[in-house]
Amino acid sequence: MLTPIPARLSQLLLLLFLLTGCVGTPMGAKVLDGPLVISTWPFGKHANDKAIAALAAGKSLIDAVELGIRETERVSADGSVGLGGRPNAAGYPQLDACIMDGPSRDAGAVAGIEGIVHPISAARHVMEKSKHVMLVGEGARWFALEHGVESVPIDDLASKKQSWAEGHRPKDVDRDGHDTIALLVRDKDGHLAGGCSTSGAGGKLPGRVGDSPILGSGLYVDEEVGAAGATGIGENVMRYCGTFLIVEFMRQGMTPQAACEEAVHRIARLDPRGYKLDICFVALDKTGRYGAAASNQKFPFAVATNGKSKVLTVEQVTPR
Repeated sequence: MLTPIPARLSQLLLLLFLLTGCVGTPMGAKVLDGPLVISTWPFGKHANDKAIAALAAGKSLIDAVELGIRETERVSADGSVGLGGRPNAAGYPQLDACIMDGPSRDAGAVAGIEGIVHPISAARHVMEKSKHVMLVGEGARWFALEHGVESVPIDDLASKKQSWAEGHRPKDVDRDGHDTIALLVRDKDGHLAGGCSTSGAGGKLPGRVGDSPILGSGLYVDEEVGAAGATGIGENVMRYCGTFLIVEFMRQGMTPQAACEEAVHRIARLDPRGYKLDICFVALDKTGRYGAAASNQKFPFAVATNGKSKVLTVEQVTPR
């Protein structure tokens, strides 16, 4: 005859079962050896492949981040990154980017930069060759040119700016796009870095800056804990310091998956829009676990390790 399990012990066993189930998903799996790269959207796969190849060739964490994101900027993936991205309301692109290095705690960013082919490279130069963290507009362009970052002429922008200032506002501006490449890297030793680049929301007001170049919003890296990146409507991320929030949740012991989901729930609880936020997050931690979450859509993201590169999809979070 079986001995009945005491009620208290039964409750503890049930709790242990539930907790085990929560962390037993593929996105919570630990990468035992080698590097890990995670990025937003299917176009991130090509960036991941470049980053993994850079690490395999002995390049640094920051090299891997820059080279990966440069690939996305080069092809202007999804019309949302690089000079081929969606123009602002006055008809020309203004680009944002940032980069952050976990081991050194250094970071650099550019915002509203014009005519620069690789804003991620400009952001890296700000990090490594200035005493500042962020440069914007004309100053960011001047700095990038001084340091040899590839550029295109912007002579045609003066007339577009003047036309806008005089009140001639085009009515057929593409306002539908707002995607971003946010890329996070963990090397084989567990060191972390990340970067973010975008052309910003389609049809944005000239001078608008979203979350992508803002540390703690579009990107945050903490060498002690993990890293997180964001995509979607930047205003809905930056008002809540979304990626910093995710890293702090991981610091409290959450997996990257749980931390991304909890950040969405926190923002949805506070924001009048509820879950209609159009925001998505990716994250990884020091041990090689990763996760992703989306507020109100199915969200595809890319993950790569040595020998494996794939696009995964996460369903929108279940509203509470």
